[in-house]
Amino acid sequence: MRWARPLHAASAKAGGAPGEARRRGVACGIARRTGRSGLAALLVVLAGCAPAVTRPQAALTAAFSAQGVAWVSGGAVFLARAPLFRPQRVPVPGRATDVAWNGGNAWVALPAAGWVQRITGEPGVVQVGRVVELTDTRAYREDGTAINFRGQDAPGLVGAPDQAVTGGDGLDYAVQAGRLYRVDPARTLLLDSLGAPLLVSTPTGAGLSTVPVAFTADSQYRLQGGTLERVDAAGRVRASVPHGPGVVGVSAEFVVTVSPNGEVRVFRYDLTEVKS
Repeated sequence: MRWARPLHAASAKAGGAPGEARRRGVACGIARRTGRSGLAALLVVLAGCAPAVTRPQAALTAAFSAQGVAWVSGGAVFLARAPLFRPQRVPVPGRATDVAWNGGNAWVALPAAGWVQRITGEPGVVQVGRVVELTDTRAYREDGTAINFRGQDAPGLVGAPDQAVTGGDGLDYAVQAGRLYRVDPARTLLLDSLGAPLLVSTPTGAGLSTVPVAFTADSQYRLQGGTLERVDAAGRVRASVPHGPGVVGVSAEFVVTVSPNGEVRVFRYDLTEVKS
């Protein structure tokens, strides 16, 4: 599951190499292959069905991978590595604006410094200019041009994206000025109006959702109405636990949430909470 920043709301991204990690009524969906049965089809069938919800505060954006979760809150950077998921603050020079996983490492965007910085593994930076969005594959600058984590030019947009994610198919998707694009050399328009505020990665591409959601092969996990729910491919709620606002993602064999106050909670796929 991989998420991008919603307009004026919190976001979650799940990442690493494309496909490394990735609501009855959650999504107005665009999947890479919508003809398939199961979860990808569910996103399309349930388009526009979700009730309105209160979304998390804007200061939090997170990225999940098999290695753990990294997030930015109020410009500060935090990391909780799998399997213990103990939060720690990561010192960086200036305010960070976004976070992503690439090549098994977490990266943060530091616009004032003009680079993206690797915060796990061997320290390093890539000079990219002023970045507004990160995905699993690239950094998007203020003018919409993009560069990958090796410092090479990559397909981008004309103008800055409002949200961007790498889908489960390995392709980038972006929301810009109320439209959804696949970020390829042709800048393919997929939707010219949006039915939900959150751009999320799905197992087969990307979609739009009304609430924070994460995916495994046969389930979705959504934060909605004061609960964390596990929903099967038929839209049935299979388990739920009380949970406040936040973001949700999948890390290895765990479902992980991060709350605006920095609390990290860890669950097994059946939503049994793992105590540290």
